[in-house]
Amino acid sequence: MTEAIKTSAPESLPQNLATSAWAPLHEPLFRSLWIAAVISYTGTWMQNVGAGWLMTQLTLSPLMVSLVTAATTLPVFLVILPAGALADLVDRRRFLLITQSWMVVAAGVLGVLTLYHQVTPWVLLLFTFILGLGAVMNDPAWQAITPEVVRPENHAPAVALNSVGFNVARAFGPALGGLVIAAAGSGVAFLLNAASFFGVIFFLYRWKRPHFEQVATGRVHDALLAGLRYVRGAPQVRSILIRTGAFSLAASSLPALLPILARPHGATGYGLLLGFFGLGALAGAALLPRVRLRFSVNRLVAFDIVLFAAMTFAAGRVRTFSLLCLVLFASGTAWIGILACLNIAAQTMCPSFLRARALSMYLLVLQGGMAVGSTLWGGLATRAGVPTALLCSAAAMVVGLLAVRRHRLTSQQWELTPSVIRD
Repeated sequence: MTEAIKTSAPESLPQNLATSAWAPLHEPLFRSLWIAAVISYTGTWMQNVGAGWLMTQLTLSPLMVSLVTAATTLPVFLVILPAGALADLVDRRRFLLITQSWMVVAAGVLGVLTLYHQVTPWVLLLFTFILGLGAVMNDPAWQAITPEVVRPENHAPAVALNSVGFNVARAFGPALGGLVIAAAGSGVAFLLNAASFFGVIFFLYRWKRPHFEQVATGRVHDALLAGLRYVRGAPQVRSILIRTGAFSLAASSLPALLPILARPHGATGYGLLLGFFGLGALAGAALLPRVRLRFSVNRLVAFDIVLFAAMTFAAGRVRTFSLLCLVLFASGTAWIGILACLNIAAQTMCPSFLRARALSMYLLVLQGGMAVGSTLWGGLATRAGVPTALLCSAAAMVVGLLAVRRHRLTSQQWELTPSVIRD
């Protein structure tokens, strides 16, 4: 398959991110999927709030609480690379129907067990792991279908809008989850998450995907090795992966330990804190196109990492709920600036026939770093206290930023066309 390369200005994101940020929503196919995804994301955030809060009711151990985050992301080490290879070998629509159905069953069973008071800390971690397994299998194919539901010129803004949708859910899902938990318990939140997947399933079932063309051939093992060889020989891809790993490993303390910080404020307070984080991310996503025109990707990511480090340190020191809300808002603004830049760079770092495999490697580094970091910071918090763990995490972010400064983020935008036969 012949691939054409389009180049853009050095150290910048694709230009059409700034000039047509909302254009993909004018395309009915993408708009329908985006709305269904926001509903599903909202359910996921309700699930996260419910799992984190339920663990604090079952045990006060900071390590066990942090393992909830680790259990969600730990499956990335087991299946993300094979999932990426599979997504390049099989019909992604059918594959996504299977993974979405898996998550419905996992969330539904956990909800029923919780309502009947049959959940222990280890049972909660087990089902969180099972749900995370489905999510990890889902992710490479999910991100790889974006070029198939938008025109090529709208691919970059569609990636950014996916982040916006995720953070719309982040803004409202946790607060809604906190209200549901306070009124009816975590079990109901888990069941609502199971129901939230049906919008995406309905879209995938009705979607008349263009005639499928197998973009990779052979066995999963061979496809995986081909993807690894590509990454090994592409310096730009290695730079993106190194920058992603340095950030995710150091920055995972705040999401992992937030249930401990929020405990004095109750389930509703925990949901509101996550909601302020989401509102900050939503504000950052809205500002990103303009900010990108003024600053290079490297400067933007560096500034946001320093800001997130400062807010991580502050989260361990502030004592009032209102100040903690402001800290979470600023943290969310920095978080989306970092991840949006990294995600768009990852989406555009390879040709289409390798897209799912390359994205699986990016997700391995991102989510794997979060899983390992969550466990490390949780263990440190158990020994030395939450404020000390957050301080060390903030310092690690700054040190990591300095250590990888020679791995600069630049943009090489491949022709963003799906590997399918169109009518």
